[in-house]
Amino acid sequence: MSRLYDSIDVAQLQRDADECLLSYGTSFHPEIITSTDGINIETHTGHRMMDFTSGQMSCLIGHGNPEVVKVISDHAQHLDHLFSGMISPPVISLAKRLTGVAPPGLDRAFFLSTGGESNEAAIRLAKFYTGKFEIVGLAASWHGMTGASLGAQYHAGRSGYGPNMGGNLALPTPNAYRSIFRNADGSYDWKTELDYGFSLLDKQSCGSLAAVIVEPILSSGGMLELPAGYLKALKDHCVARGMLLIVDEAQTGLGRAGDMFAFTHHPEDEGVVPDILTLSKTLGNGIPLSAVMTSNAIAKHAKENDFLFYTTHINDPLPAAVGDKVLEIVIRDGLVERSRQLGVKLQAGLRRLESRYACIGDVRGRGLMAGLEIVGDRKTKVGASHVGDGVAKKMTDMGLWAQLATMASFGGVFRLAPPITVTEEQLDLALAIMEEAFRTTPGTQALYSETEPVVEARL
Repeated sequence: MSRLYDSIDVAQLQRDADECLLSYGTSFHPEIITSTDGINIETHTGHRMMDFTSGQMSCLIGHGNPEVVKVISDHAQHLDHLFSGMISPPVISLAKRLTGVAPPGLDRAFFLSTGGESNEAAIRLAKFYTGKFEIVGLAASWHGMTGASLGAQYHAGRSGYGPNMGGNLALPTPNAYRSIFRNADGSYDWKTELDYGFSLLDKQSCGSLAAVIVEPILSSGGMLELPAGYLKALKDHCVARGMLLIVDEAQTGLGRAGDMFAFTHHPEDEGVVPDILTLSKTLGNGIPLSAVMTSNAIAKHAKENDFLFYTTHINDPLPAAVGDKVLEIVIRDGLVERSRQLGVKLQAGLRRLESRYACIGDVRGRGLMAGLEIVGDRKTKVGASHVGDGVAKKMTDMGLWAQLATMASFGGVFRLAPPITVTEEQLDLALAIMEEAFRTTPGTQALYSETEPVVEARL
């Protein structure tokens, strides 16, 4: 297969990178990436890795999907970008398809470029509709790098830049592994934790609580799932205070976590529909595309009162056409159910690793979205980032990109999110590579006899 960058001067490119690229908060992978296809990433040396982060958790149906490639080519040639006051067939088609698979109450949509931008619009819409300005986020949240989205984000990025947007308040992160809120039997008492969090909010608020924004699974926070019933209890708190509920499904949407929308997963949360839903990453399969969805009632208020969120690339036809094709493929090929089924296999494989290596403190996630927290001691739960780094390097060398996040604030958690088109064979191979990486990395604290046979794991 012909490659775009078969012949490059790597040394010169590295010098140019050192000279010209501005740092933005992460270290770069030591090799230059020159090719992607399907589930694979390839470096300038020809080293191939299965991509178990789907790029930046975005390539839901794999790199270079031929149907998506054709849509991009056709629209790049014939219908790429328009004046923001114009609409086009792919924008209308995507809005129709997306609202058609969403629960009633998510009736209208418009399309932007990034997750941060969609959360910015959602927060602005919530403030406009309620006439209030205080926004509540979870303490391990990640919602974007723009003003309002960053203001509602507590995971990282708040210090060193002057005042954040006013009116931002935080709730405790529901972390079943680490929370100090416990029932008498030691189980996690998330309900008391949530109620206590709101009691503190009520004391801090100036009486202008507009909305809460949450992720169904806090990916950057360490793949932390909201407990069953949490969204319902959260919605009840919102209703009691005249607040809106915003759900950010940047990573969890469109089947990634085993449901078309992750907020619908738990029977205990049945009937809970966000007032505003945001989508991004998975919707564009790596192309910058995000969506804001809301109810007819909120949309009516916005239209009648001249809500403004007017951007250069709002409702652009080319990315909308990509999103429409992605959603068509997800529905047509039954990928939501497939993600759910393969997720059971992935979780079983990770639980097996947990039973064999004491450095794995917790396994979490669902569907094809999983997390492994690496610790130095299961009793104290002290972190062991050096062990995780060693395991990650072994995995990379063996052909699996399942990296610990390169930012220290992400903690010692592997975030796993392969394309939901991954095959069972590829999943088996990834688990075998992980087993070998844990087996051969110092500090992983093997719990089995060294006489057991070695697992073969080769690409």
